[in-house]
Amino acid sequence: MSISDKTLMGTVETDIRGGIATITFAHPAHNSMPGLQLQRLTDAIEAAGADPAAKVIVLQSGGDRTFCAGASFDELAAINDLENGKRFFMGFANVINAMRKCPKLIIGRIQGKAIGGGVGLAAATDYCIATHFATVKLSELAVGIGPFVVGPAVARKVGQSAFAQLAINATEWQTAEWAKEKGLYQEVFPTIEQMDAYITHLANKLAASSPDAMRRLKAVLWEGAEHWDQLLEERAGISGTLVLSDFARQAIAAFQQK
Repeated sequence: MSISDKTLMGTVETDIRGGIATITFAHPAHNSMPGLQLQRLTDAIEAAGADPAAKVIVLQSGGDRTFCAGASFDELAAINDLENGKRFFMGFANVINAMRKCPKLIIGRIQGKAIGGGVGLAAATDYCIATHFATVKLSELAVGIGPFVVGPAVARKVGQSAFAQLAINATEWQTAEWAKEKGLYQEVFPTIEQMDAYITHLANKLAASSPDAMRRLKAVLWEGAEHWDQLLEERAGISGTLVLSDFARQAIAAFQQK
């Protein structure tokens, strides 16, 4: 089974084989995430969660370099009022909440750099596998916003102290080994081939496991996050306000000129 949504803004594809639903998002700008892409990713996760043919989900991005560069700076620069600002950041909130509520376990495949919202996507998976090249950075503070929407997902995985390190030191990369030590990644491999072999092995084992047991385990893993619908909406409002500031506008414009 293959479902493909393709636009000039990127692609979101779902392929279900042998009980494994592989969801792949891709965008020519380092797999960044425009609003339409975020909505389609939310829809794909919800659809896979409801599809009885899918026993486990693998979330990945296209290409062999950046996993996800986070928010689309072109769309950030175009935001001109609070309503549109909040709506954009709700895109990330909706994806994270879809991953949280999905009854299937989600394996993350992180082949390269994860930035901003990309770190949030990795953190919202249930079991995350990466390569040595999958460095991480929460760059939001550097452009006057702050990682408010993805913060709960990241802090849940790495703890408040490590989240603070990423959020405050917004221009510095942390290594994949650091991310594994803090709990964001469960395994880190030297090559994509080794990573993919491990993911295939794990996904096949899970596809043969009890769906009911995995559903109940997923619920236990996310205990304490039941209020995130409201929390992430509030956080989207904060980011939507800050992106309108003169500081953010100037910082985003400077980034676009690089």
